[in-house]
Amino acid sequence: MVTDKDWQEKATRLLKAQLAANGITQKELSQRLEKIGIKESPANIANKLSRGGFSAAFLLQCMCAIGVKSLPMPDAKATETP
Repeated sequence: MVTDKDWQEKATRLLKAQLAANGITQKELSQRLEKIGIKESPANIANKLSRGGFSAAFLLQCMCAIGVKSLPMPDAKATETP
């Protein structure tokens, strides 16, 4: 069975992967978010990523700030642990 924690980890990995793929630091993400009206310090972003829990709204805000136009949908079965 897939748990909420599994989905939270998947969202965190997705965001981290997009940051890495686009060569964007947490400081730069903070600056990009501010340009679209979202105030998040680099420290707050780091906390959310290390904690592994954040809202869907924050994920969408980050994807918009990064410039991501589309994302593949995760496979629920690939998340399941035996």
